[in-house]
This record gives sequence, C-alpha cells and structure tokens, in this order.
Amino acid sequence: MVAKLFEALFGCRHSHYSFPITVRSRSRRNSAAALTGTYVACLDCGKELPYDWQDMKVITAAETAHRRVAALAAKHAA
Repeated sequence: MVAKLFEALFGCRHSHYSFPITVRSRSRRNSAAALTGTYVACLDCGKELPYDWQDMKVITAAETAHRRVAALAAKHAA
C-alpha cells in the first residue's frame, strides 16, 4: 500500500529494464529509439527510454541536451 502511494505521488523510478532493443533502419522508430536507434522498456510502467550501446546506459534528458549542443558546436565549427 505504501509503495502504491509513493508511486502515485512521485511516479515510476524505472529501476527494472528490458534487454536493449535495436530498431531496424527501414522500420518506423518510436521517440525513444529516434535518438540512438536502441531503447529499453521499463518493466514496471512500460515507458520506453533511449539507450546508448557505447556507454551501456539509459540516456537521460540532460545527456540528450548535452549531445545536441555538442552536435551543434561541431556543425558550426566546420
């Protein structure tokens, strides 16, 4: 009962993930796979989260913003 109340107030912690799933280039990508082509799903709530195979971790919103800034900096430098 306490766990359900905690989840209702604060949401899912996304602590249980599926195995990373890579989407083929020809098929339509969901929003989670649009960034890297690979995503994991939370086994508790079902939310799909982008995954980075090189770093072997889920990509957070802060990391996404950092990658966009780095890509823009490289683009403007060239």
